[in-house]
Amino acid sequence: MRRKNGEESPVSDGLNMKRVIPILLVILTAACSAMEQSLRAEDINEKNITTLGDSGFVPLVKDNSLEGWTIKGGAADFTVEGGVVTGQGKDLQVNSFLCTDKTYRDFIYAFQFKFMHLEGNSGCMFRGLQRENGRVFGYQCEHDNTKRAWTAGLYDEARRGWLVPGKRDRSDTGKASRKAFTAQGRRLFEKEGWNLIVIQCQGDDIKIWLNGEERVNFTDTDAEKKTAEGFFGLQVHRGGSCAVQWKNLYLKEL
Repeated sequence: MRRKNGEESPVSDGLNMKRVIPILLVILTAACSAMEQSLRAEDINEKNITTLGDSGFVPLVKDNSLEGWTIKGGAADFTVEGGVVTGQGKDLQVNSFLCTDKTYRDFIYAFQFKFMHLEGNSGCMFRGLQRENGRVFGYQCEHDNTKRAWTAGLYDEARRGWLVPGKRDRSDTGKASRKAFTAQGRRLFEKEGWNLIVIQCQGDDIKIWLNGEERVNFTDTDAEKKTAEGFFGLQVHRGGSCAVQWKNLYLKEL
């Protein structure tokens, strides 16, 4: 409260507060927006993934509902309980995918996964597509529980095969690259626990992190086969037996 000519002036103070409050709201809004923008893909870890909703990320799976998801391909069994998605199947003839109904273009996508047993194979599709015969194809982040340890490698499902590491390069450099990729994967991958995957797509650039370390930094220059937009899909691979779980699936569109 101010004084004017020795007298208190509450009206003046009221007017000043009316000016100050909107300014404070603008500053607070800007600060919150800056906090949302400041969290980079490489900053996501097992400690903050459960609070990504405070940083502009949206959960793709809520509690006990798979609303917004559809099974494509084979006949694996997908269920959800407490936000944990379980996919499993035995003696499947074709790969099965639990896919988002919505498609996405540029994004940061984070989730955790683990194998329920060390059999079978799995992966997560992103910018996925489906052919008229039902076959799902496109980019896939590998989930690999074998000695090869190529988890978080980049595979082009039903199209070009391995993009990172490049499997077709038979040179000494190519062999050394695959060997180093395996060594890193064996060090990072948790066979019995949860693994954190972060995928970032911006235009032709694709980056993938596994448990805090970069595994893929790839630019797709194939004009005919690169994909700009598509769905996410959780894979249960064909074969004798496969059982995988995913949780904390969060997305931020860029």
